[in-house]
Amino acid sequence: MIDRIIGRVKRVNGPVIEVMGITDAEMFELVRVGEANLIGELIKLEKDSAIVQVYEDTTGIAPHDPVYGAGMQLSVELGPGMIGTIYDGIQRPLEAIRAISEIFIQRGISVPSLDRKKKWHFVPTARAGDRLAGGTILGTVQETPNLLHRILVPPTDQGVLESIVPEGDYTVEETIAVLKTDEGKTKDLFLMQRWPIRVQRPTSKRLPLETPLITGQRVIDALFPVAKGGTVSIPGGFGTGKTMTQQAVAKWCDADLIVYIGCGERGNEITDVLMEFPELIDPRTGRSLMERTILIANTSNMPVSAREASIYTGITMAEYFRDQGYHVAIMADSTSRWAEALRELSGRMEEMPAEEGFPAYLPTKIAEFYERAGSMEALCGRNGSVSIIGAVSPPGGDFSEPVTQHTKRFIRCFWALDRHLANARHYPAISWLDSYSEYLSGMTGWWEQEVGPQWFADRTEIMELLHREVRLQQVVKLVGPDALPDTQRFILEVCTLFKNAFLQQNAYDQIDAYSTVQKQAKMMHIIALYWQRGSEALKNGATLMQLKKMKVYQDIIKMKFSVPNDDLSGLDKIEARLERAMDQMEALHA
Repeated sequence: MIDRIIGRVKRVNGPVIEVMGITDAEMFELVRVGEANLIGELIKLEKDSAIVQVYEDTTGIAPHDPVYGAGMQLSVELGPGMIGTIYDGIQRPLEAIRAISEIFIQRGISVPSLDRKKKWHFVPTARAGDRLAGGTILGTVQETPNLLHRILVPPTDQGVLESIVPEGDYTVEETIAVLKTDEGKTKDLFLMQRWPIRVQRPTSKRLPLETPLITGQRVIDALFPVAKGGTVSIPGGFGTGKTMTQQAVAKWCDADLIVYIGCGERGNEITDVLMEFPELIDPRTGRSLMERTILIANTSNMPVSAREASIYTGITMAEYFRDQGYHVAIMADSTSRWAEALRELSGRMEEMPAEEGFPAYLPTKIAEFYERAGSMEALCGRNGSVSIIGAVSPPGGDFSEPVTQHTKRFIRCFWALDRHLANARHYPAISWLDSYSEYLSGMTGWWEQEVGPQWFADRTEIMELLHREVRLQQVVKLVGPDALPDTQRFILEVCTLFKNAFLQQNAYDQIDAYSTVQKQAKMMHIIALYWQRGSEALKNGATLMQLKKMKVYQDIIKMKFSVPNDDLSGLDKIEARLERAMDQMEALHA
């Protein structure tokens, strides 16, 4: 309970409040300000004064108003009932608030993050007398038809299990077990536990990143893959498709759980997410996508302090499910708005600004966030991961601004969005020239095992062609394409074919919206084969026009629409027809 006064308001500066007469307080302590009980967090202590950032509108707060301390850090409630829920930046359930408030969220409103009345069917797996370490599984709750919620001993607790309830239905506040700790104390355990959002949850060890997070988007999986437990940045100017790309990844990726953080984005964008996600069908299960999604909605008109906290709220939820042995993907949209919140709060605390007004500790904050990703062996012995896909919104699409540059220091996968591609309606608008992935070498073994050894060679050859095309395009701008020999014009033709038939995807087409890795590898091999055999044919006297007039050429262009994921025999037939056509052309010019 929050009932003790730890100080009184001295000065109000927007969401930042200076508190005087501080007694018995600690850093990052959860506080309530004034008689309206506004939620805040103590972020700076100095002698008998402190700085509190408030997560609500501070209008009406006056000097000498009381500040109440909670005796604990700002924490989130972790337990059954999180999946499918829409929270704000400090884990207040928005749908529950809407049921008891007016159009807008009332100041000081307090609603439990997890439903206190709903009963969950708990199946114990531990037994009385067992010695349990932190993170051990006590039992399970079938939260959704496809996700088994594993109830864990809090990471900081260990001891001997004195008692545990039988299988049955319980609320998150009912005691399900009693643990006798190593200090000789008894502690009640519940379906729910709390964890401070700014503290990383412990794990046994960090694992190498060798398994890709399959997204079904060919430009990502084939050219710039990300590992499960990896970190990605998606920078791009306004209208280049950051939110669209993240939503496509959220829908199609093979993560067990999605945490979508709308951090400081426009209200209409967040509304689109809230309206569309419940309607989307998870292609793996055939059920609503919300059954594996947690949404954190913190729009640009909400208090700036809550925007700063929303990132940590989302990553803490993701770590909790990782500790159960699940693979979680976080969509942070966007970290630029989070950095702007840091800048505003830093300015109100009168700290010395660094480049472009951002605080000097911006790189540290970005590093702390992305370092909480990774593939881990959890304390329960299972392997889980947290992958972070963070959008960056550089003003004017300038990738040299501080947030983009500092983010590049701490991530290993970079999906740069290109405005020219977006304007040409080429989606996903990920530039194949500016993007990169440092996970490629570690995952080559997985790809070769799943699709065959030719994948890496095909990818390397295609990437070399794309870079050669850039140099040729500079010549074309000066003298035109007709001045080039057929061998060089063929490079331009193959690259155009690869962009249109492979890299570009139609999210509204039932077949093309998602591609399995097997289909991706076969498609890329067919285009690489067309290049290899076509180059030989040109050397033997064939013309570029003859290569383009082959009937199989049109089949290659349409293969992404014509061949379904569950029957790739069509691609084998196209490859066989391509080989026959090339053999006939070679025989013609022999």
